[in-house]
Amino acid sequence: MPPLVDTHVHINFQDFAGQQGELQRRWQSAGVVGLVHSCVTPGEFSEIQALVRELPELSCAVGLHPLEAQHWGREAWRTIEAGIAQGERVVAVGETGLDYYKAANCAEQETAFWEQLLLAQTHNLAVIIHCREAALPMRELLEKFWAKQGAVRGVMHCWGGTPEEMQWFLDLGFYISFSGIITFKNAHQLHECAPLVPAERLLVETDCPFLAPVPHRGQRNEPAYVLPVAAKVAALRGESLAQVAHQTTENAQSLFRLPVAVA
Repeated sequence: MPPLVDTHVHINFQDFAGQQGELQRRWQSAGVVGLVHSCVTPGEFSEIQALVRELPELSCAVGLHPLEAQHWGREAWRTIEAGIAQGERVVAVGETGLDYYKAANCAEQETAFWEQLLLAQTHNLAVIIHCREAALPMRELLEKFWAKQGAVRGVMHCWGGTPEEMQWFLDLGFYISFSGIITFKNAHQLHECAPLVPAERLLVETDCPFLAPVPHRGQRNEPAYVLPVAAKVAALRGESLAQVAHQTTENAQSLFRLPVAVA
């Protein structure tokens, strides 16, 4: 089985309570050699750290999701900084970004996102970006940040935009990560996007427990299911599964500077 890295999981969620050992056995059987655990609120970071200590394949991020932006402030900043300084295998800030589909508090989201970009830059970490119905304001904010503060490395996670929008973020240096959505029959935009991503910027993820890929659609998602995601990406790119698996594993290691050899 070729090595794979699932670059976006939420296995601390209640959906997986007490089942992490079973999940680990299944992801190992699927060839998954590394995972990056994202963070929705800084308050859950202690739970994530407990899993990091238990599961050697797991690295993690710390941050505040845009749909939690109303909770941004000095305390959230301090908690994220403490997590970066004191946490084990912290490789990113996030997930952060903009979500104008489910919330209209644009100013709060932009402030929280900007300040988390600063944290990522200060601590030389990658940033995991959530972008939903906000591609243009996201581009504008990032270009402003790049001009004022300089670039930050990161990934557009669970990519769902158009090829044109994707190119905006590739031009800014970002990686593009595909989730189980790419296996959906009607995901025509993503089917166009996948072949256009430069090999060295391509990543795969599950975003579990959400968005289970075909043939598991409608079920609870889990890290082992990154395998059908990678297989679909490979088919769309006209490449072998082994090629995509090895490339995305190397890319994950490069972006997140994973502390273990995964390629």
